[in-house]
Order: sequence, then structure tokens, then C-alpha cells
Amino acid sequence: MSKSTNITWHDTTISKADRNAQNGHGSCTLWFTGLSGSGKSTIANAVSNELFRQGINEYVLDGDNIRHGLNKDLGFSDHDRTENIRRIGEVAKLFVDSGKIVTTAFISPFRSDREQVRDIFTEGEFIEVFVSCPIEECEKRDPKQLYAKARRGEIKDFTGIDSPYEAPEKPEITIHSNEVTVGEAVEQVLNYLREKNII
Repeated sequence: MSKSTNITWHDTTISKADRNAQNGHGSCTLWFTGLSGSGKSTIANAVSNELFRQGINEYVLDGDNIRHGLNKDLGFSDHDRTENIRRIGEVAKLFVDSGKIVTTAFISPFRSDREQVRDIFTEGEFIEVFVSCPIEECEKRDPKQLYAKARRGEIKDFTGIDSPYEAPEKPEITIHSNEVTVGEAVEQVLNYLREKNII
């Protein structure tokens, strides 16, 4: 519940539709979710790079980067994870309003949190991208050695080890990152955006 009072939302003179028309493409959030090590950030960045190459206004919101600034006051308790996702959802919405295609790369382990974010967007502007990868494969990759630390008890509340990950039930896009190349994953996302006339 908001603690702010006596505030009013102000619509800007230039609308989202105006920006999209000038850009020549739509705007949306590509919400990448999946286990640590599944390839979320890699694929999200590759998608963003290809959009940029095509002259499309884009931006990447990465989980670790956000925790360096906007969300540096949050830990990894269930409450803090929920607040982390709520805040980034609001930021992503502002990017979409500005006419950009924003890619986000967050574990975002709880369905209810992702659905809460979906609810603040206009229909079709929140695109859930489930990066599916067996935890065994994620542990093999483990570039930051996070799973190893969690297994040793050095990290608490680690998703997939001692904190649950609730996979999406009806994501717009599912990428099996252990079965496709990064390039193939990018093309899968771009094909969806083309089908929906976003790009």
C-alpha cells in the first residue's frame, strides 16, 4: 500500500503511442525468468544487441546491476525478493512508456510476483520469457560458483537449493537453453516480436 498522499498522476503531452509512431516500432518488456546459470542475462543481452543493430530503441535491466544501485538496500529474503521485483517492474513500465523494448534478466522465482508485475502493464506489453534449463546443467555452468557456495551453506535462501523456483505456467515464450544456441534463442524471441507486430 502506498504511503504517499495528495499525489496525482500527470499524463505527459507526448504519449507512448506518439513515441512508438516516431520510433517505427512498439514497446514492451521482455521479462526473462529462470534459474541462476540458465542463460537469462546472456540471451537478454544478445536480444538487446540484435534489436540495437536493427535500429530499435532498447535497454537491458540486469538483476545484478539493479542491486548495485536502485535496490542495493534489499537482501534475498522472500519479502525483499518481492520488493525487488515490484520496483523493477515499475522501472520497466517507465521504459515501455518511453517507447523502448526493455529486456530484464531476473530470477524472479515467485509466480505471484511476476503476475503482479504483469498486471501493471497494458495487455500484450509484458512478455514472459521462461529460460528453462535443468538445475544440473545450471550447476555445471555456475560461473560465479554460487551453487557450490549454496551447497556448502555459505549462501542462504539460494533459489533452487534452499529457496523455491516457481516456473511459469503459461509464458509467452519458453527457451530451452540447454538445447539451443544463443543465436537460436535470439531468433525465437525476435520471431515472437514480429508475429505480434512489435517490431
